[in-house]
Amino acid sequence: MAALDILIALLIPTLVMVHLLVAPYTKVEESFNMQATHDILVYGMPTHDVHSRLSAAYDHFDFPGAVPRTFVGSVLLAGTTQWFVNVFGFHHAQVIIRATLGIFNAGALLLVKSSMERAFGRNAGRWYAVLQASQFHVLFYASRTLPNMFAFGLTTIAFSHLLPDADGRTPVKQFRLAVVLLTGATAVFRSELAILLAATGIYGLATGQITLGKLLPAFLTSFIFSLAMSIPIDSYFWQKILWPELWGFYYNAILGSSSEWGTSPWHYYFTSALPKILINPLTLTFLIPFALTTPGTSRQARPLAIPSLAFVVVYSLQPHKEARFIFYVVPPLTAVAALGANFIFTRRQKSAAYMLISLALVASVILSFVASTGMLIISSLNYPGGDALSAMWAIAESSSSDLQSFTVHTDVLSCMTGVTLFGQHPVAPLDFNGGENTLSVKFDKTEDETTLRNPEFWEKFDYVLAEDPAKVLGPFQIVGTVEGYAGVEFLKPDSSANDIEKGVDGTVLGKGLQVRKLRDFVRSLTGGWWVGPRMEPKIHILRKVREGEARPAMSS
Repeated sequence: MAALDILIALLIPTLVMVHLLVAPYTKVEESFNMQATHDILVYGMPTHDVHSRLSAAYDHFDFPGAVPRTFVGSVLLAGTTQWFVNVFGFHHAQVIIRATLGIFNAGALLLVKSSMERAFGRNAGRWYAVLQASQFHVLFYASRTLPNMFAFGLTTIAFSHLLPDADGRTPVKQFRLAVVLLTGATAVFRSELAILLAATGIYGLATGQITLGKLLPAFLTSFIFSLAMSIPIDSYFWQKILWPELWGFYYNAILGSSSEWGTSPWHYYFTSALPKILINPLTLTFLIPFALTTPGTSRQARPLAIPSLAFVVVYSLQPHKEARFIFYVVPPLTAVAALGANFIFTRRQKSAAYMLISLALVASVILSFVASTGMLIISSLNYPGGDALSAMWAIAESSSSDLQSFTVHTDVLSCMTGVTLFGQHPVAPLDFNGGENTLSVKFDKTEDETTLRNPEFWEKFDYVLAEDPAKVLGPFQIVGTVEGYAGVEFLKPDSSANDIEKGVDGTVLGKGLQVRKLRDFVRSLTGGWWVGPRMEPKIHILRKVREGEARPAMSS
């Protein structure tokens, strides 16, 4: 049984790493912390001429974002990973950084499993681990440098401390520690967690788990410490007195500016987001209600479910909604579902009803793993920018004349779907103190439409990553095309694949090429049948035509 427990425990960190390696690139939402970690690793933290040095090198001065974000997570990541980056090489830095964050969040999830075992027995912990490991979203995002995922580890550890000891009670010191962690996550990383903090505190007070005299000192101590950490660090990097989460709260809650990014109906989290995140169809519709209403589990389930659901209810008042905004409630709600699953499964020999439901539970977990695997494969096809940048490097390295010095323009879609400073610089660029670097590559991310319509603007570039090659003016030729996910295709033996190659110069590269090879292989085995991802051109890799080369006719 010990071997089984080890295998189950390893499921979560192993799957986090699998999700990272299958989808190693990042999107624009993750870019701030990724670029900030890059800059700290490469340029360090200057102690003199600070403003001029930071503004000359750090990415956030050119791309500050809608609201300033904290550097605390990036500082911790850079400090933690620097040794590993030095040992394994800068070209692995992005994966190392994401792996570090992923392992932290996986460790937090394993703490919940350990607390479940301590409070409710080994089988309850097993069910928690299996249910959590079969859910796609948390595993996929665990290593992504979103502010939400820096906060996620802290809130998950907090929930692990809210679980009772073997005697069925939550010690006051554990509750206080949970308050400390929730407060820190709120003050430093995500201000909306104040709702979750308040819901947890109010529930603890109402049920007698803690008194106001014990709760307030824990809150105030953590709050003051968090401000003492965030304000100096962030004021240094932003070069002005700043508490980022106060700005974020003002922007989102007071001004309501987050609505500019889209709005959703009030019920979105309950009718769409939570069912997708929890993925197992029995979790939300049966296991959680069962655990909350069954006398054998309701007392244990309420402290986890009620604050979590209250957070989602109140946060639903915010018009702009995204699934990642409520990831924090996934571990406690999964723990509640595990209580229900364990209660049923341990009684499977007592009646036919329990046996049938137990079989349905096992089947639902298997189906959830299958569905999560499919979601991972599809999600990995949504990063054409990172795919194109990697392919461009391979093309450049095959040309000795390009390898030492060239200039690249990356368009908006490329930057939004995988282009990062780590991808732009496979070796560390020059630091503030200079130093020899034989590789000189410059990247441009100009977005201004007027500038992009000027033919002279394009003269300085050797390579361009562009969604629409017709907008690239001058003697360029398409040397490769990267495709991205565009839905599901169903092919019969007498149907031809929807390969959009006519009118596109250059070879299909990256994930699109892999999908084509897989599709052709499957069709050769099935007599022409295929159900799988449909791919379409997303990013074109263009190379300037050198003097003496024939100038191609551009096609769109």
